[in-house]
Amino acid sequence: MSEEAQAAPEPLKGLKTWSHLAGNRRRPSEYEVVSTNLHYHMDNQDNPWELDPNIPMAKWYRKYRNESPLKCDDWDAFRDPDQIIYRTYNILQDGQENYVQGLFDQMNDRGYDQMLQPEWMPVLAKLYTPGRYLFHALQLGSAYIHQMAPASTITNCATYQTADSLRWMTHTAYRTKELSNGFSGEGFGENERNIWENDPAWQGFRELAEKALIAWDWAESFVAINLVLKPAVEECLLVQLGDAGRHNGDTLLGLLNQAQMRDAERHRRWSTALVKMALETEGNKAVLQALLDKWVPLGDAAINAYCSAIPDSPDAAADAKEAVSNFRQSLGLN
Repeated sequence: MSEEAQAAPEPLKGLKTWSHLAGNRRRPSEYEVVSTNLHYHMDNQDNPWELDPNIPMAKWYRKYRNESPLKCDDWDAFRDPDQIIYRTYNILQDGQENYVQGLFDQMNDRGYDQMLQPEWMPVLAKLYTPGRYLFHALQLGSAYIHQMAPASTITNCATYQTADSLRWMTHTAYRTKELSNGFSGEGFGENERNIWENDPAWQGFRELAEKALIAWDWAESFVAINLVLKPAVEECLLVQLGDAGRHNGDTLLGLLNQAQMRDAERHRRWSTALVKMALETEGNKAVLQALLDKWVPLGDAAINAYCSAIPDSPDAAADAKEAVSNFRQSLGLN
């Protein structure tokens, strides 16, 4: 054999999949192909955006993401338990939206609003229709987690959560307009901002939401939104108010809230998976517990203020606080 032939390198063998998935010893799923290792700005911790490392955006990501006290050697190992991707999310939520629109249409055909008790209208005006401000805060909070998360698989979960919060806000706005058409003297579509900003029932949630939206560290934002604010909102507005609606003849409210809880359950599944992964790293439990110790009192205060205004529901606050506490305990946290 000639020296030239001996020196020639062996031809490269083509990979059957992306290099970061090649070690799985199986064909990667559609979820893995389109969801994993997409954040190129995690490649260089010192200069995440491959621009001047001293630009404000680079400093922001270094401080509030890369230097977060919550640590993990490989955030890209996180997987969504539901393995939702854009295609399947649209299929799933198209069905959800068809169901919700079907509820609206069917109730309108039956003359539903004309059968509601007049004394229930002030409750809806005070405790239901202003909720779109709170749902918008959840949307903003999820969008920040989406933006700052250290792995694309976390970002994707937060993205779909953001879209769900927008859907909840849209449902509430649609129902507000329906109520304004049928009950013009109750202030539907007119007084919600004033109620949100001034009524005692909402001030706990307003304080919690506004403070959560300026929790810049990505891990603290996740704890404040997904482990404190969102569960409190869900147990108060979706569960307790929904139950009160059923007791007062408002079946539609209960069904709408129940549909939104299906989304909330999925949000809790991915939040649970992320916490359990984080707890595998030494020191992270103390970080998460310290953050909960900071935010849970605000959550409990919000629950107390809101639930005290729900009529004929003396146990609403206690039940809601027990539910959110049980959720956090299921994560191995208090």
